[in-house]
Amino acid sequence: MAVIFSLVRLSARVISPSQLRFWEFAICKRIRWLSLSVQRCYTSDTSNSSVDRHSCGLERYKDLQKYFNRRLKATYRRFSNIPDHSVVCGQHHVYFIEDDGIYRVDNKQSEPGQVLNLGQVSEREKKTRLENEERKERIQWSVQRIRLSPREKHLAATVKADHRDELRCVVVSLEKRTSPPLDSPHVLCTLDKVFTFEWVTDEVLYYTTLEGLRCSRVLRLDLTSGGSRITSVYEETHPDVFVEVALSRDRQILSINCSSRTSSEVLLIDTTTSHLEPFLVQARQLELLYHVEHWRRRLIILANTGAGQEYQVVQAPLTDPSMVAWVPLFAPAPGTVIKDMDVAGDHCVLVARTPAGELFLIVVPLTNPKEAYTVQLPSWACAIQTKNPGVADQRGVLEFLISSPVGSPVPYCLHPEEGLLLSGTEDGSPPENQGNYTTTCLEAPSQDGTSVPVTLLHTVPVQGLRQVPLLVHVYGAYGRDLSMEFCPEKRLLLEQGWALAYCHIRGGGEKGLSWHRQARVEGKVRSVEDLQSCLHHLFSLGVSSPSLTALTACSAGAVPVGALCNTHPHMMRAVTLQAPFLDVLGTMEDPSLPLTLEDREEWGDPVGNPKHRLTISSYCPLHNITPQCYPSILLTAYSDDARVPLAGVLRYSEKLKEAIHIHFLTKPKSESQPAPNVVLNIQPGANHHGPEDFAQMLEEEALNLAFLYTELGLEPPRLQRKRKR
Repeated sequence: MAVIFSLVRLSARVISPSQLRFWEFAICKRIRWLSLSVQRCYTSDTSNSSVDRHSCGLERYKDLQKYFNRRLKATYRRFSNIPDHSVVCGQHHVYFIEDDGIYRVDNKQSEPGQVLNLGQVSEREKKTRLENEERKERIQWSVQRIRLSPREKHLAATVKADHRDELRCVVVSLEKRTSPPLDSPHVLCTLDKVFTFEWVTDEVLYYTTLEGLRCSRVLRLDLTSGGSRITSVYEETHPDVFVEVALSRDRQILSINCSSRTSSEVLLIDTTTSHLEPFLVQARQLELLYHVEHWRRRLIILANTGAGQEYQVVQAPLTDPSMVAWVPLFAPAPGTVIKDMDVAGDHCVLVARTPAGELFLIVVPLTNPKEAYTVQLPSWACAIQTKNPGVADQRGVLEFLISSPVGSPVPYCLHPEEGLLLSGTEDGSPPENQGNYTTTCLEAPSQDGTSVPVTLLHTVPVQGLRQVPLLVHVYGAYGRDLSMEFCPEKRLLLEQGWALAYCHIRGGGEKGLSWHRQARVEGKVRSVEDLQSCLHHLFSLGVSSPSLTALTACSAGAVPVGALCNTHPHMMRAVTLQAPFLDVLGTMEDPSLPLTLEDREEWGDPVGNPKHRLTISSYCPLHNITPQCYPSILLTAYSDDARVPLAGVLRYSEKLKEAIHIHFLTKPKSESQPAPNVVLNIQPGANHHGPEDFAQMLEEEALNLAFLYTELGLEPPRLQRKRKR
């Protein structure tokens, strides 16, 4: 797919169930964990860490947490066989991931052969521990991406250690060896800090390195008969630009994507030539975003040069790629928003949203763009995940998964030449009888008259939702859509009678680039107003009530939630926040922090711009806490999180507890009400996206459920016991 989502990259204060957003390989953490019997990680033989845990207020939830841990395990087992895209097809073998590494099998083999043992990756880590015995920790390794060279001579794979952002790339020779064991693949080299990587020939690998939270360099690995050689290809000097490499679907063009929050610059390498020198498509321009695919020596470009600076499709010759040569190819209808692009055979396939927020496909024949047609997706479709093709996959077919927060992924295959959409299930519905819920699309009028989309998932008619608990999800930043991929714990809540609301507030990208621009910098307060309006609209329709409502958000999504808690704390009873970004003002004031300079395009510059400072000060969750009765809040943070400084979470917790204490000291006892609970759950490790370990993830999710049921005063559902005969 075009790298639209690269703009919301690893360095952003964002989070989703798919963590690093490797769309093409589908290493979605929640999907990966669904197989309880096959954990795709390897644990080295180190001892446990002695990292201090500063959590407090957790004891009251322990018993219920244990109960929900059991319920979640049972729920995950039910979905242990859902499809994913972790299988990679080569010319001679099919590659797949197991618990201890990567395996392959061909049509002649009855038993798979191991390509990479994750224990080998730990050898270097063991040497480091011997040199520094004071640093003892249990390390879990997981495979993140796999890339095969064109003729399947080599394999490259990135592996990640739990609690760390650093990735390591292992390069493996797949050819037969001249010395025993003759048929055994072997590791050629290991590259540190690799983020994105692609083969352009069987001997040449291009890759980017992650320094801190930023990729700024592109390097080239040449495998020779005498060993290997690494050379520098490109280095970005702008501190707010993130660099990635990506291969076109036909594998003929390698793109070097240099993206900031507000602009793009792409360099290309023609893999069909021998010199492999990069050349520029279009120099960077402020507010110009574009993404490049390749078709028959022409560039198919998704650029925000359409009406209202929204995305449209243009084309240009490979020999003259600059903007002056761009020719319009396809523009969507007003209100329709293009979310992503791919080229399958002779067709450009666009993932788009209707004005009502529904997902669908637009197929544009590149030989005759006027014959473009639409492909409807199931009404329950909330998320689409497209497979990056392997070297042996069909070029003219597009494979993808469709899911919703409560509907497990269903595989689909689009044959654009015939206009044929095939489903992996007979009727195209999710398995496990998941069609027994309703997806309702609503529109909430905000304070300025703007209609804000709300997706409501429920099992009874809307008019029967007055007494049900409601869990409201929100994000609203960086132009990123609110994540609506499958989560078994959301499925569990729905089955237990909850309603789930997803508020697509401004600042996100659900309604296009303008939706993001409206709530950026000085417009940020619109996100808070939108969230308030969504809650008010739901209550006015008879959906739940404030005493039965909880809000949940992650990372930057904590900003509108925290701000609403300050201005309208009576609108919800409980809040859960994961890796929450709560000190916007303090963070944007400190240029020494990893993301501050880059994030000022999103939040503003309070140091150099008095208007920005005034705006941030008006909504910043930490700096607007006041003595009053807040909802109960569960804060889950990670001790070494480089994206969201832990100090801000600690200050927020302390200041909030103090404000609540002052409020109840000054309030007459006759008017007193139960004090809310502010619970701090600080976990060890540096992973902003939550624990990699399945057991730790279950503990965290079970705590969230225990907190919600306790604070909303709900009776937990009991497991049905089988009668003894």
